[in-house]
Amino acid sequence: MLLINATFKKSQITATTRISDAKAYTTIVFMNIGLVVNSSWNALNFRKSLITHFLNEGHHVTIVAPDDGHAVHLQTLGCSFAPLSMSNKGTNPLEDLWLVKQLCRIYKRCQFDVVLHYTIKPNIYGSIAAKICNLPCINNVTGLGTVFIHDNMASKIAHWLYKFAFRFPKVVFFQNPDDKALFLNRKLVKPEVVDLVPGSGIDTELFKAEYCNRPITPESPFTFLMVARLLFDKGIVEYIEAIRLMRKQGSNARFQVLGKVEIQKGLGVTPEIVMDWQDEGLIEYLGSVSDVRPILEQADCIVLPSYREGTPRSLLEGASLSKPLIATNVPGCIETVIDGYNGYLCEVRNPEDLAKKMWAMSTLSDEERQEMGQNSRKLVEEKFDMRIVINKYENAIYDKVYL
Repeated sequence: MLLINATFKKSQITATTRISDAKAYTTIVFMNIGLVVNSSWNALNFRKSLITHFLNEGHHVTIVAPDDGHAVHLQTLGCSFAPLSMSNKGTNPLEDLWLVKQLCRIYKRCQFDVVLHYTIKPNIYGSIAAKICNLPCINNVTGLGTVFIHDNMASKIAHWLYKFAFRFPKVVFFQNPDDKALFLNRKLVKPEVVDLVPGSGIDTELFKAEYCNRPITPESPFTFLMVARLLFDKGIVEYIEAIRLMRKQGSNARFQVLGKVEIQKGLGVTPEIVMDWQDEGLIEYLGSVSDVRPILEQADCIVLPSYREGTPRSLLEGASLSKPLIATNVPGCIETVIDGYNGYLCEVRNPEDLAKKMWAMSTLSDEERQEMGQNSRKLVEEKFDMRIVINKYENAIYDKVYL
């Protein structure tokens, strides 16, 4: 609950409570919160805990996002939904101007008290719209995307847009120290507004399981699982090449892939390529699911050979379920994997090194894998529990928005 001594908008519901014998009074504020993100699926899967917390505290929450079929589930939670027309890729200036205009209309109609932005376009164009509407906003840089991996015209435009738009937020959260340092070094954001948050946080009670030493046999071989959108920058090709190397070495492990096929602007593999990999006997493609827990629980190791991350949700979910991990030695991943403690780090874009680490994992003793799995769980409980994220947001609203 936000306990604030201040004067607030008439749109807010307030109640006054005596909190001490000295007749001090505190105003309990019930806010009208907007949460802007690039898809209703993203809001449901990555922000559900924060949304539910705000609702349980009595705040009104409106999700502003394109509806990809999950708006009804968000409304079932108790929040409102404002549909948004937005292309997640591309930098068409007319489309982006239309996006700012849409957001301004929604912000004025909904009369938000504070707006929370996530993902690239909401962070940039939502901040501009919030400034136009004189609304306080808090941004979360969930990942840098391909524009910071590649050096091209799109990257230069993105840098300029970030530098312009990030003058307006009250707080800008980053999900790892490397992304924060990059923005500060390139003077894309003011030092006084930046802070770190441990990803989207994990519900450690929902994602909870003791490590299970299931017997590894020819009939039930060691199972690797990669959970990610099937984008090249997630390292899917390196994963496939590492599997080929493992097969040549005689490994009979199972290699699974769970995640959406995305082929926008050539950033991801096509469904035909995925089927070819499956027909070749390299992977089992599991598609996408609404609840990943049953699949994660059956895996022996979670793999993510990504080129760069904010804080990878798939690794956190696996770690919370006491799974050992393998990931690349890149920003974001290095926060979730401590080499030799709860998994292994491998070189980025290096399938040979990935195969080496996967082989090492598959040949560990049951006791060694169990210790790694238990260490994964400890790391999540200490650094990535959703309550840490919730406290960060409440403190940001209290300290930066209303004081």
